[in-house]
Formats: sequence, C-alpha cells, structure tokens
Amino acid sequence: MRPQELNLLMIFDAIMTEGAITRAADRLSMTQPAVSNALSRMRAVWGDELFVKDGRGIQPTAFAKNMWSQIQTPLSALEDAVNPDQFDPATATRTFRIAATDTFVDVIWGPLRQVIEREAPGINIYAVPNPTIESADILKAAEAELAISKYTQSESVIRSEHLLDPSYVVVMRPDHPLAQEQLTLEQFINADHLLVSLTGDVTGPTDLALQSLGKKRRVAMSVNNFFNVPGLLKQTNLICVAPSMVLEREIFSKQLAVFESPVEVSPTPVTLLWHKRQDHDPGLQWLRRHVVRIIHQRVEQHQQLLNQCCRKGYCEQAVLEAKAQHHYECITQACEQLNIEPKAITPGH
Repeated sequence: MRPQELNLLMIFDAIMTEGAITRAADRLSMTQPAVSNALSRMRAVWGDELFVKDGRGIQPTAFAKNMWSQIQTPLSALEDAVNPDQFDPATATRTFRIAATDTFVDVIWGPLRQVIEREAPGINIYAVPNPTIESADILKAAEAELAISKYTQSESVIRSEHLLDPSYVVVMRPDHPLAQEQLTLEQFINADHLLVSLTGDVTGPTDLALQSLGKKRRVAMSVNNFFNVPGLLKQTNLICVAPSMVLEREIFSKQLAVFESPVEVSPTPVTLLWHKRQDHDPGLQWLRRHVVRIIHQRVEQHQQLLNQCCRKGYCEQAVLEAKAQHHYECITQACEQLNIEPKAITPGH
C-alpha cells in the first residue's frame, strides 16, 4: 500500500469514529478543508460517495461501513505498535463524550473535573443523552466514547466493566401513615404506588417480584423520570420503589423516609461500556480508571449512609409464607383444571 493510501485510511477512520468532518479535523490536528480534500480523494480512489448529508451531520454509506469494519482492527494494532504510550494527561488535548443519565452526571462530573484540573487541564468532558436501549448504538456510531448503562445484551464489539448493583428501597414522606419503624408486606401491597417508567409500561421489577408470591400492588400513578418523584411523594400518600442512589439527596437529608423493600427486587447491574476499537486507547483507559474509581468510592459511601437511615421492611418469614401459599394455590388450581382429586396437601408442603 502506498503511503498516501494509508494516510487516507487514517483520515477515513477518524471521520467514521467522530461522525463529523470538523471533529475528525480536530482529532487529527488538521484543518477542515484539508480533511474535506482528503475525502474527495477517497471518493475518487475507492469509487464510492462514502458519506452523505443527514440534516446537520453525515451518515456513512454501506460501502463505508463495510470497509470500516475491516480496517479498524489492523489500524488500531498499527497505531499501538507505533505509539504505544502516546497519551500524557498533562499535555493531552482531547475531548471525551460520556453517555450518562442525570444521576451519574451528578455523581461523576464534580470529582472528575477535579482530577482534570489537577492532572489533565487540556481534557474536555461532554455529556451525551443516554437512552439505555440505544447505548450500544451510540458507541457503534462513535457518538460517545463511554456509556454508563443497564444495557444487558451481549455483543462482540461492545466491552463492559461492572460498576454497581442498584439498591432498591421504598420511599415516602416522613409523616406518611406507613412511616413507622417497619413496613410490612401487607402494608406495602395495599399502599398506592408511584412507578417510574421510562417506557410507559406500568409493570416493573417490583411487580415481577410480587407475582412470584401470587401478589399484586396498585400502581396508582406513573411518571417518566425520577425528577418528579420527591415532589409527588412529599404532598401525597403515594409510596415509591426506587434505586436509592437516585434519591439519595432527599433520603440523607431526611426529606423522605426510606425502608427496605418487603420483597426482593432483582437489580439490573449498571455497567461501563465502550467499543472494542478503543480497547487499547491509552487516553480512554485513563478516563475509564477514573470513572470506575469515582463510582466505586461513591457507592461505598452511599451504602454506609443508607445503612444508617434505612428502616426495616424485608421480612423473610412473611415472604416464605406467601411463596408457600402461592405454591399451594397453584397446585390446587392445576388439579381442578385436570379434574384430579388433590391429595392432602397443605401450604408449605
């Protein structure tokens, strides 16, 4: 391959990674006209349009996507071989984009900015909206270098590192009729619930946990974000099951009373995601280390404070009895449907 063709591949890779000619120029320390001229040469050499306008941005053609999938690994290996230690935080001038919810922006941005001011003054950090179902697509399209998400699908091009397992708690106003020393399973089921649903579905993890006990709650109201939860709870008799970290400000300031959930709600792990093309990017490795450290420290502090103020809710005996009763009712119902005389069975046997 001639040197000029390799140079075109490097510029092409930068455009695909950044998703914009301007950002690619910044990444390569080139002028925008120089990158545009290189793109014109690519089109002539490879006989394809490569990129088409899409609103204010550009979209790669099928030919460009296919070629990029083939050149990413060898280009990355070549760059690693030539520049194994190319990232120096003290002198680096890079921009990293992290797809994250408001909760994690609140957790990470302050401590991360302090690190940058001390160690890497030329680094920029931009927040990108993060719909969980689109986290992988955001990384594949190079709209962000990292994503913090509950994304659970397994994809060969997406790398991940575990960050935390959210703790689900029950919150309500401090003078709520149920705000006693303990919240029982029966009280929990009979209360009016506020559900946070990002999709509009009014069945959540709590409902699945109750279903395994043969129980059902009333979802009296739903919202599509956690921002509205504290205000609603403070002025109503609604209760809400939520990840404790999302409402920690209100919980630790005692604006809301907090209880263990009377049923075990299985958490969906939160992970840090990135694309495999940046596995060996020393700059992103540096950023990942700090993000993981900041979150782990915050989670540890959060759990210590939560243990001090969280009231009793989970009762193992009540849950076991509910499961046994539900099992007994299922067997009885099955016998009736099959017109079989049930043997002498009692709940729990």
